[in-house]
Amino acid sequence: MKGFPRHERRWGSDTVPGKGTAAAASSSSGATSPAASAADSASAGDQEFVEVTLDLQDDDTIILRSVEPATSITAIDIVGAGDVESAVPATPGSSSASRSPVTGHHGNMRRSSSSKLRQFSQELKAEAVAKARQFSQELRAELRRFSWSHGHASRVLASSTSAAGASSGRFDPAMAARALRRQRAQLDRTRSGAQKALRGLRFISNSKTNGVDAWNEVQANFDKLAKDGYLYRADFAQCIGMRDSKEFALEVFDALGRRRRLKVDKISKDELYEFWSQINDQSFDSRLQIFFDMVDKNEDGRITEEEVKEIIMLSASANKLSRLKEQAEEYAALIMEELDPERLGYIELWQLETLLLQKDTYLNYSQALSYTSQALSQNLQGLRRRSRIRRLSTKCMYYLQENWRRIWVISLWIAIMIGLFLWKFFQYKQKSAFKIMGYCLLTAKGAAETLKFNMALILLPVCRNTITWLRSTKLGLFVPFDDNINFHKTIAAAIVVGIILHVGDHLACDFPRLINAPYSQYRAFLAHDFGNKQPTYLDLVKGPEGITGILMVIFMAVAFTLATKWFRRSLVKLPKPFDRVTGFNAFWYSHHLFVLVYVLLVIHGVLLYLVHKWYKKTTWMYLAVPVLLYAGERTLRFFRSGSYTVRLLKVAIYPGNVLTLKMSKPPQFRYKSGQYMFVQCPAVSPFEWHPFSITSAPDDDYLSVHIRQLGDWTQELKRVFAEACEPPCAGKSGLLRADETTKKSLPKLCIDGPYGAPAQDYTKYDVLLLVGLGIGATPFISILKDLLNNIVKMEELADSVSEHSRGSEGSAGNMESLNANRVSPKKKKSLKTTNAYFYWVTREQGSFDWFKGVMNEVADLDQRGVIEMHNYLTSVYEEGDARSALITMVQALNHAKNGVDIVSGTRVRTHFARPNWKKVFNRMCSKHSNARIGVFYCGAPVLAKELSKLCYEFNQKGSTKFDFHKEQF
Repeated sequence: MKGFPRHERRWGSDTVPGKGTAAAASSSSGATSPAASAADSASAGDQEFVEVTLDLQDDDTIILRSVEPATSITAIDIVGAGDVESAVPATPGSSSASRSPVTGHHGNMRRSSSSKLRQFSQELKAEAVAKARQFSQELRAELRRFSWSHGHASRVLASSTSAAGASSGRFDPAMAARALRRQRAQLDRTRSGAQKALRGLRFISNSKTNGVDAWNEVQANFDKLAKDGYLYRADFAQCIGMRDSKEFALEVFDALGRRRRLKVDKISKDELYEFWSQINDQSFDSRLQIFFDMVDKNEDGRITEEEVKEIIMLSASANKLSRLKEQAEEYAALIMEELDPERLGYIELWQLETLLLQKDTYLNYSQALSYTSQALSQNLQGLRRRSRIRRLSTKCMYYLQENWRRIWVISLWIAIMIGLFLWKFFQYKQKSAFKIMGYCLLTAKGAAETLKFNMALILLPVCRNTITWLRSTKLGLFVPFDDNINFHKTIAAAIVVGIILHVGDHLACDFPRLINAPYSQYRAFLAHDFGNKQPTYLDLVKGPEGITGILMVIFMAVAFTLATKWFRRSLVKLPKPFDRVTGFNAFWYSHHLFVLVYVLLVIHGVLLYLVHKWYKKTTWMYLAVPVLLYAGERTLRFFRSGSYTVRLLKVAIYPGNVLTLKMSKPPQFRYKSGQYMFVQCPAVSPFEWHPFSITSAPDDDYLSVHIRQLGDWTQELKRVFAEACEPPCAGKSGLLRADETTKKSLPKLCIDGPYGAPAQDYTKYDVLLLVGLGIGATPFISILKDLLNNIVKMEELADSVSEHSRGSEGSAGNMESLNANRVSPKKKKSLKTTNAYFYWVTREQGSFDWFKGVMNEVADLDQRGVIEMHNYLTSVYEEGDARSALITMVQALNHAKNGVDIVSGTRVRTHFARPNWKKVFNRMCSKHSNARIGVFYCGAPVLAKELSKLCYEFNQKGSTKFDFHKEQF
């Protein structure tokens, strides 16, 4: 083969057992060559031919594209036609030799005798047959050198030739229709399309850029797993890095083995390298052939519906899609319906290729058009080179714009602490005790003053009712109430520092100086504070101030330790029975030790050694207002929760350990979308209240929450409600459900709220970007439903206004029209948001059942495309992996035909793997220039940092501004 020019056509003849001579045609880049006629002089009339299409790749490899029956053309037919010049194909080797006599002596040949013509035709045939045989031998040698292609070529050649013999060289209508579709598909196949599809058939998604490094890793795995120099079939998946898809890897192993006409349970390192090279082949056709061979287990070159069903089930298993396995038969029929319209009962390699190359044409989703020009014009400012001082000033200005509210609150707080510290420091410097205790006393008393202030201030961020009310006032424009929990933690850190300074200075510095001072100095400076008898160290520690101080330190150390995320989220695993000191329950109950801490703090502040006048003992003054406010809040919550009598309407336990509670809404319970409420179940704990986002819309006549089992309290809550649920009846889904008709009595439920959250301010923004991870989608479901209700109201209002304007006659009608028009702008002003983008990222397919009804409702009613939803399933391999290629095809087909996503069961398409957030922000910048976009996030802190950073970067590039908010309870 290498001796021939790259794009030159050659004709060859070969003998297929039982079928005579076959003609092979070779071309480059998938172009089909017409079949040549070459017949042996002994049996010219009985020969049948096939057309073989080959791809000659850039790396000198050969890909067999197809084998089809071809019409036989003999030299006798050519003579009978009377046009030798146009009918006889010229070979490259004999072009000049044969064409010259035919062309130059055309008139003489017609007048020559039939014997001369027959002699000439026989010479021409002999030359063609010799050239064809020579080419056929070289072609066979090349195919044998590429063993992986040789096996399949022989099978397809034999099957195609058999079909040609059965049909006696004639196509039936179904075969003719398929041949025509195939010809069109080959014409449509472009290099760009193949390159795009190449990204869709990666067998090893995590292979390194450097192929040598990837092979070295596989080779190291071989050395670890090999036994007696051979790698067994069961260890193949782990060796090549497909541990999570063992069944899929075994099918790849078997397919590659069938190519070598082998069925072995172990391979050597050289054979492993050959397998690895084929898996990582950069040729799209080669990868497609591997995928086809995985399905074509009987090696007949055809895929039946049953084989398609098997590969769908295999792909579903590799991607943990249990429901897809149950519907594999339905989706296999869908693929056959699309690819086999002739109903021949099988599909071929080129049809599978067509589906892969054209899958994007089936994705008939509402996707935005190209905004490249807008993006370029908007981001030009960010691309211009600016001086270092200009860049630094821009960053400083942006930082101030984003954080000015936090900055002034923190600055004021620090300034107050510094002022209190210095005030006490200089006040005690004037006292006689300073003569003996020195600066240790001054530091301890200054720290004590900051402790009083912070112990009072730390209660304010957890006065939730007060904060909910304040955030709705104009004060919300200047105070970052969304950061109340972060501020609470910051104050706690300052308290720890204050305790270390205060207690450390007393115990390690001024107490030793006091007991070691000469008695004469003690009597002169401290006798009126401690008495005439100089105290010992033990006397100071066991005194009222010492005892109360030590107890406070112990209680606060326990509460602070169990409030850290390691203990609160059970990240620290302790052996039984010490595991009970971790978890949310431990945090909840230990935090109530602060009731004792505040009592001890008041006692500690009254029984001071160095202060004797009551009005100078200021501890109670600091604590009075915050403690009364917090106590009032708890009292209000106690009585309000008793007045909020709710009746459970429906209970359901969804996949992913999610409990849905639907309850009646008390008349006085008014809330905004994005807010949350506290829930208590006396059957689980009579004291614990836990916050959950409200997933129902304000206009709904019920309340609903979705609770995922994440801790000990939620686990017990699910168990209690699961016992009250009844098994599913025939005809219903397999979910555990309960409602008012359930025979078993449902547990009692108490609620308290609502309470403010960052998401409730979504109406302030032109565009919303709502991002939820797993159960973190709950705050945004209510927002989507509220937006949908507002959209419906706006459309109804617009219709009523148009009807009034058309039907108004006379002054009365005009007045009504004016009134209606006056109301309309007000309504439109309340709905400032023009677009909302909801991105939901989850790991489990069953999670989509949680909000399936909401997503379908939005897709049905949002005719103007205000809400755009994107579901992402991370358990499925990213789009481009061979393990998810067929799922992507089925997903595209089913959505195009039925409008339903096969993964989520909704009308919203499910993407695979994780979103590319930078592309998401780029798209929003391009589509909504000069807009103010509210980015609301609820989920793991890791993604919060990434989203916050992207908001920071894009705010410096163009006119679109992003405001980031993270949900916190």
